[in-house]
Amino acid sequence: MLALDAPGAPRDASLVQSVPIVTVDAFADAPFTGNPAAVCVLERWPQTPLLARIAAEMNLSETAFVVPRADGEFDLRWLTPAIEVDLCGHATLASAHHLWEAGLVAPAQPISFHTRSGLLVARRAGERVELDFPATPAVAEAAPAGLAAALGVRAVRSARKSPFDWLLELESEAAVRGVRPDFAALRSIPARGVIVTARADAPELDFVSRFFGPAVGVDEDPVTGSAHCALAPFWGAALHKSVLRAYQVSARGGHLECELRADRVLLRGGALTMLRGTLRLG
Repeated sequence: MLALDAPGAPRDASLVQSVPIVTVDAFADAPFTGNPAAVCVLERWPQTPLLARIAAEMNLSETAFVVPRADGEFDLRWLTPAIEVDLCGHATLASAHHLWEAGLVAPAQPISFHTRSGLLVARRAGERVELDFPATPAVAEAAPAGLAAALGVRAVRSARKSPFDWLLELESEAAVRGVRPDFAALRSIPARGVIVTARADAPELDFVSRFFGPAVGVDEDPVTGSAHCALAPFWGAALHKSVLRAYQVSARGGHLECELRADRVLLRGGALTMLRGTLRLG
């Protein structure tokens, strides 16, 4: 079992260890786009406080921790710099990409991850990774007082609530791009995060979005796969389409293809390994 001395305690040399770690740009078409995630493959689970300290050290929106199971499948957990979360798309995509690239899983073999959100499966889809995720439809609900003001938006076409997030449709892509949130005010909103979305201006796209999660330690997430588990059902119904092309218009930006299949959403995107290294634990 991995272990780490308590802060301020005398160091036990037997506990000084290190683990390999990589960072992967997920939902990325080129370096420095998409959403960077750290991926750490471990032999067994250490105590959760150590996972939290590693995630805080990496200081990315998510760090994924992967542990092999005896049956050839994997356990997967995701931590932001502040908390452990129930569902994360980009760090799952990054984990699958790393397992294939490192030769830990054969290239043509699907990968099954056991998570807080049930069984998630990743497959190769040409040059991209395809994730099979649960749909999390958002239902119409009056937005909390102060939410629009916290986002700095004047007009909201509709407000909905998914199991995780608030989803607000704005009047245009320009309005989505122009959102300048008050992150301190957003932290008081009772949800994991807030999604803002609108029809895309570009004819090759269906919709755009942004995601804000200061309550979980991520002011703005560059590309949020799990948010598209709510966005895809919303826009699929609005546009009468089962396959949708999306772009998250953060500063880094990232493309996703979403396909609706009953109560599941298939998310497809590219991935690039950006950094390989060794993390010292003590």
